[in-house]
Amino acid sequence: MKKAIITGGAGLIGTGICRLLVEAGWDVASFDMKDTSHDLQEKGVIHVFCDVSDEASVAGAFAELGWESLDLLINNAGIAAPVTGPIEALSLADWRRVTDSHLTAAFLMTRAAVPLMNEGASIINMASTRAVMSEPQTEAYAASKGGLVALSHALAVSLGPKIRVNAIAPGWISGGDDLRREDHAQHPAGRVGHAQDIADAVLYLTGAGFMTGEVLTLDGGMTRKMIYAP
Repeated sequence: MKKAIITGGAGLIGTGICRLLVEAGWDVASFDMKDTSHDLQEKGVIHVFCDVSDEASVAGAFAELGWESLDLLINNAGIAAPVTGPIEALSLADWRRVTDSHLTAAFLMTRAAVPLMNEGASIINMASTRAVMSEPQTEAYAASKGGLVALSHALAVSLGPKIRVNAIAPGWISGGDDLRREDHAQHPAGRVGHAQDIADAVLYLTGAGFMTGEVLTLDGGMTRKMIYAP
């Protein structure tokens, strides 16, 4: 049975990915500081407590899991709040807290995972459309996601052909129904995205044997639509 580790498996997107993979017959482990949902653990998802931005915590989590082989690593964890305030007031500690949670975490997890990865394995880094477009006061988040895009193509070159590395860049992904018609209308696809959309892309990338070093943008076309203020 194929084995997958996903970081941030307790979050909105992470939960959707865990569910689809385990239902597709994968052994799945979630590395997170929050508990994986009870229903996913009942389905067989293994929860491992891990601060993925901390070197010792990552090493301990891999030792606790005890797997000797791996087919898929999904670097999905990271602080989800993109706004950190004015750049002139942003502390170095807060900058590092955000960038470490996304970019440093992906480095630490990848470094630990690569020796276990089988021929034909893949790594998927969760970037964002914020790597190429921004709102004000989101510098640390945007830099983190842009770094993940660059890390992905660098790793693809270094680790190929044994291991493929790609990134997914989600746009607006919602887990609720409290959205306006205007929110959906910003997307040429006609709606805001769901976690299932990202999970489907993960499953696609696991079998896309000729795709590596790429960024798969899943934003309903939002970054392709010109929007002028009324």
